[in-house]
This record gives sequence, C-alpha cells and structure tokens, in this order.
Amino acid sequence: MAKLDQTKTPFYDKIKSYGQSHTVALDVPDHKLGAIQNDFRNYVGEHLFLLDANAPRGLDNLSKPKGVIKEAQALAADAFGADHAYFLMNGTSQGIMAMIMTACRAKEKIIIPRNVHKSAINGLILSGAMPIFMKPYIDSDLGIANGIDIEELKETIAEHPDAKAVFVINPTYFGVTSNLEEVVKIAHAHDMLVLCDEAHGAHFNFNDKLPISAMAAGADMSAGSIHKTVGSLTQSSILLIKGDRIEPSRVQSTLNILQSTSPSSLFMASIDASRSHIAVHGKEALDKVIEMTRKTRDEINQISGLKAMTKQDVINNKGFNYDETKIMVKVSDLGITGFEAYNILSDKFGIQMELAETHLILAVLSIGTTQNDLDRFVEGLKGLVAYKKDVKIAHKIRFTYPDSYTRPREAYHAPKKYVKIEDALNEVAAENIMVYPPGIPLVIPGEIINQEILEDLEFYTAQGSTILSDTEDGYIKVVDKDLWFKYEGDL
Repeated sequence: MAKLDQTKTPFYDKIKSYGQSHTVALDVPDHKLGAIQNDFRNYVGEHLFLLDANAPRGLDNLSKPKGVIKEAQALAADAFGADHAYFLMNGTSQGIMAMIMTACRAKEKIIIPRNVHKSAINGLILSGAMPIFMKPYIDSDLGIANGIDIEELKETIAEHPDAKAVFVINPTYFGVTSNLEEVVKIAHAHDMLVLCDEAHGAHFNFNDKLPISAMAAGADMSAGSIHKTVGSLTQSSILLIKGDRIEPSRVQSTLNILQSTSPSSLFMASIDASRSHIAVHGKEALDKVIEMTRKTRDEINQISGLKAMTKQDVINNKGFNYDETKIMVKVSDLGITGFEAYNILSDKFGIQMELAETHLILAVLSIGTTQNDLDRFVEGLKGLVAYKKDVKIAHKIRFTYPDSYTRPREAYHAPKKYVKIEDALNEVAAENIMVYPPGIPLVIPGEIINQEILEDLEFYTAQGSTILSDTEDGYIKVVDKDLWFKYEGDL
C-alpha cells in the first residue's frame, strides 16, 4: 500500500512551470522551447516543446538526482512497492542490461531461461557473465514458450551453486507467469539474486486480479515498461530495487554508463504523470479492462475456428498464472497462420495486433483500451473467418535450443566472417538473430547454428516476418574459428 501522496507529480509540475516561465533559452535543445516553426512543431503544437527542456537550473539531473527527479522517483518506488526507483530513457532494455551488469561480473554465472529478450543477451555481452540456460515450459498447441519449471530450477541451482543470480520473465510476452514467489524463496535460500524482466508486467502491482509483481514477490530487481502497460511515452521505463542485497550506488553507476547525459524531460514527465494516474485510478480502471477482456474472450470463443485462451487454458498448459489484460487468439484452425491473420486484420479491418506467431495473434490491452476497440476487434475476427483455407498449419514446434560453444561476450568480440545462410550449418553465431516482435533470439552469439535454426529462418522469412540481425539478408555473421585461438578465454 502506497504511503506517499500519489496525486503529486513533482517533475511534471516543475517542467510545465519552466515551460511557461518565458525564460530566455540560451541552452540546448536547439528548438528553444518550440521557437522553430517546422511542420512537426506545427502539427503537435507548442506544449510538447515547452516540456522538452534539457537540464535547466531547478530541474535536477537524472545522473545524480537531488531535487524533483529524486522526489518523483521516490513516489514511483512507493507506488510500485520498491525501495528505490530509477527512470529509464532507453526502455526496459536498458534496465535489463543494467540489472545483469549490476549483479554479475565477467565469467560469473547467471541462471536464465532461454526465451529471454535480446536485451538480456546484450546484458550478458556487456557484463561478460556466463549464462546457464534453462528450458522453459513449451505450449505445444500454441507453439510458444511459457514459464520456469521449478524442479528444473532446483536441479540447475544444484549443478551451479556458484551462480550469482536467477533471471525471470514476469510475464512472458504472451502474459504467462512462473511461480515467482517460489523462485524467490529458492534463489534467496542459495544466496542468489532474483532479477525480473517485467517489460509486460509494470501494471501488476495495481490490481489483485493480476499476477503478483516482482517487488511484491520479494525479487531484488525488476525492470518494467511504463510505456507498454501504464501509459507513458514509448521508450520510457523504470528500474526497481528492493531489499539490501543490491547496492543502490552501483545501480546508479551502471545506469550512468548506459544512459544518455541528455535524458528526455518529456519521457520523465510522462512517467511521473502516468505513475500518479495508475496509482490513484489503477484498481478501478484495471477492473474494467479485465471485465471487458473476459467478455471479449467469451465472444471470440463463439466464432467457429477461433480460440481465445483463458487463464484456465494457460494453467492447463503448465503456466502458473496469466495476465488477463492480454488476449491470445489461436487462428491456425482456420488454415491460416498468425502472420496471415495479422496482415488481414491490419489491411482489411484497420486493426493493429501486437504480434503474430505461427498459430496465434496477440492483443495487448490497457487502461486506454475502450469497449469500442474490443467490439471492432471481435467484428474483425468474425470477418477473418472468410479467409479460411482447407489446409493444416504444420510448422514444427521447437522443443530444443542450440548448443553453446562459448560465452556471448567472447563470441561478440571474436574474429568474424560472413557466410550464406545455406552454408551456416554448425557455424558458431556471432550475432543475435531474431523475429521482431517479440525479439526472442533464434540464436545468440556463442551458440552453434543447427538445422532447426535454418529451417526456422526459412519459414519466418517466407511468412514476411521482420528478421533482425547485424548482416544483410541472406548472410549470417559467425565466429571465424580458424582465428579463434588468439582470443579464446581472454575477454
């Protein structure tokens, strides 16, 4: 329960007051509080620019906050049930990298599920940590990875008692959570930190019908996307810490490495205002969203050939809990892939889904979702039935992950060469290759490229998916093993 006055928005109030003060702006940014009349300024209006100051006197400094930013972060910590909060300008990706860099030094071990976002892999590269991967539960019907197997966690800790931390996704992109309280209990009993990726769970602390938040479960650190589920501007997120296992000064030092020295006051103001709104109105607003979502699921499940997953469906497939503000719809029984459904809904019905997978599409709802939005969604899904095909969607679901050859950091810094995809079998990847969204790598630096990866790349490319990598289409960056001996073990 919050102890501070959550109606307060100290940073937002201060930056708004500054913008209205008619100060002569002889500092950066160049637009001088909106004095430049370009097309963008004319479209969005002067208020956006009046809030876009850099670090004028009285507006504090994110690298070492002592004034209104410090006060705003304290209010955020209180609202989210943490001891300390840090505003992030580079998204939850920044927070995830900072958590791993804070918890682990080079060659120290971290226990981590393989279905993590690419930012966690980047955190391994930056920190030099050694990943000990766990295989998540696989939902074979939907073809998605879910949460952590508690028994596998126990076995992994027994095999690697020297690991420094356990990394948990709370929830997965699709809204599925693990038994986080049990994870925390087990990890802490073995003197390991618990770090949580809450990119899609920043709203959990504000309604008891939702899964438990990382802070409420006793985790040591979590990074959450305020922009994804709480209402701030895109790219604005938050890092939270709780308890005495993490030194706040080390967190701040790490963030100062990763963060711009010119942080966006717009982003910080939007975090401040959205935090206040959800702290004051979140319970009631989320109750309404959950009620609308349950009704929408029932309506979707009356449409022949479609299946909207319920919380019970998730639990039956070994998920521990489910965020009901997300709607997964299995469409493959219509004989179309989720990728096809995604495009049809966008092109024909003006409905933008969050993502598609082989068998499903995903809708992410929030306190900004309206009943009209959901009515149009249901009507679009009814229209989708007209695109039914008499074929069976049979993309193979992967139950294994690639073998590891070396740490991600070593592979990233190793000598490299470029090979054609068709010639990449058994090479060691030197880059993340992923479908975006969701941004979970098919292969990461240091893993051995197997036949399944090549088949997945061929399938996703044929579906028109966005494949993110560091190289041009048709090529993969791999470790040049002929030169590897010069560098192995030195990084």
